[in-house]
Amino acid sequence: FAVTNSALINIMMASRLCYGMANERILPRAMGRVLPRRRTPVVGIVFVSLLAIGLVSTGEIEGLGDTTAFLLLCVFAVVNVAVLVLRRDPVDHEHFRAPTVLPVLGAITALILASPLADRPAEVYIRAGVLIAIGIALWGVNKVVLKAHGEE
Repeated sequence: FAVTNSALINIMMASRLCYGMANERILPRAMGRVLPRRRTPVVGIVFVSLLAIGLVSTGEIEGLGDTTAFLLLCVFAVVNVAVLVLRRDPVDHEHFRAPTVLPVLGAITALILASPLADRPAEVYIRAGVLIAIGIALWGVNKVVLKAHGEE
């Protein structure tokens, strides 16, 4: 029950993430379609559900959890690098600034834990690569469509 509940929550969250990214023109506009009466992102829900079914059919829960952990570590590494890159942008107001060593250590640690040194099976990297390829393909389709409609 706990795993099923977590899966449902993730499907809800991911469908709304697709909706938001479609509204920002990062994903195809169709992902932002909602039901008129309930305002639920129906296309995002269907897409994410199909993706989840595909993932469940590719391996055991342990492998899927390991893939999730790997992708999250990659996201953490990117966020820490982004902290270092964004601090170069000038701003007109005072704001919090993390000591440089913290995002550097965060990025290095996340990358080490995501590397083959963590002794992950190859299927984790393959599954993650397929998911990233799907995301890049959706982004590419969106770019082509926006360019064709003169919206870029």
